[in-house]
Amino acid sequence: MSGNLINRVFLARLAGTMVFDPNGDLVGKVRDAVATLRTNNQSPRILGLVVEIPLRRRVFVPITRVNSIESGSVVITGLLNMRRFDTRTGEVLVLGEMLDRSITLVKTQEPVVVEDIGMEQNRTGDWLITRVHIMRKGSGLRRKGATSTVAWEEVTGFAQLEKNQGVANLLSTLTNLRAADLASVLQDLAPKRRVEVAAALDDERLADVLEEMEEGDRVELLAELESERAADVIGEMDPDDAADLLREVGQERAAALINLMEPEDAEDLLRLMNYEDYSAGGMMTTEPIIMSADNTVADALAAVRQGETSPALASQVFITRQPLETPTGRFIGIVHYQRLLRERPSTLLGSIVDIDTQGLSPDATLSEVSSYLASYNLLSLPVLDANDRLLGAVTVDDVLDHLLPENWRQDHRETSRGQAKMVEMERGGS
Repeated sequence: MSGNLINRVFLARLAGTMVFDPNGDLVGKVRDAVATLRTNNQSPRILGLVVEIPLRRRVFVPITRVNSIESGSVVITGLLNMRRFDTRTGEVLVLGEMLDRSITLVKTQEPVVVEDIGMEQNRTGDWLITRVHIMRKGSGLRRKGATSTVAWEEVTGFAQLEKNQGVANLLSTLTNLRAADLASVLQDLAPKRRVEVAAALDDERLADVLEEMEEGDRVELLAELESERAADVIGEMDPDDAADLLREVGQERAAALINLMEPEDAEDLLRLMNYEDYSAGGMMTTEPIIMSADNTVADALAAVRQGETSPALASQVFITRQPLETPTGRFIGIVHYQRLLRERPSTLLGSIVDIDTQGLSPDATLSEVSSYLASYNLLSLPVLDANDRLLGAVTVDDVLDHLLPENWRQDHRETSRGQAKMVEMERGGS
């Protein structure tokens, strides 16, 4: 998140604030904020804002898309998802469900009423609810008592903290697991509990887990999700994994989910699904790091540092002519991560690009792709069309997924069964 952000924002005061796009055009008004409550009275995380657009339609804007919050205005970036907003399991409307609630001060057990909720941005860029503006009960003829602002940890009594407590306890046990390990644990849970946990995970986390699950299990789990939620989760997956999953669910279900997705995401997936599964086109991702020759080393390092980029994709920056989204303009070459570390931040990428690496066609076989990666010691390679436009990149982990035996995930699960048994003990065998 970038731009001019106020460090602390009280959400009742933010309600009704105008929302603008980067061009200064009015988008709508803030009507609420969406949070997810956490166990052990930890500060809830803000997921995004509910914005009312013309015709009184309310849509969700992720907090990561909020570029600036200033007095009297909020500026957002990117395309607006026009799907009507609905809360999901584990989500709370801050203004709709938290304000005017009777809660209790932890220290004195005094009952108080919530008047406002304050959120702050931490060092990692997440927005958390850290302050609660409360009103004490009035005495005598006074209807209103004194007001004050306290830390989130100083109050208790938000009913949602006890809601679905069994799942909350289980989730707290699974919080720090890697996606592959969480997938293994989920596959060993009873179907009902598996669906409950999946419903409580955010879209990005569930997408990571689905990428690590066996084909049959992830198709079964996806079938338990509402269509709009399933489409959102698929949209968060790596494009190549998402295309594989859509092939697995059947043509009718895949078509329905694609119709619910953002047009750009849907277009990428439809393009990938046209290729054979074991071809370069079928294995590639359409979202490698792509820059122009005019970008600098500093620009490239900033892109490489993005946490959602896999290590294999972060190892190389692909240089092309405009446009820089796949399919791009003509492919120029690659800048390797190690070369970036040896150059000045102001150096132009065009002056250090490796033009010797040649791409493969989307029809290249698995054998051709694996041989190419091994021969040139690459972690990813470009996939080009007949006009030398970059279509995507195949990474070494994509190749491994296709080279390993079909039951390799089952073998990995065996090493995680001990962890699954510990989880079962934590939740009392329910």
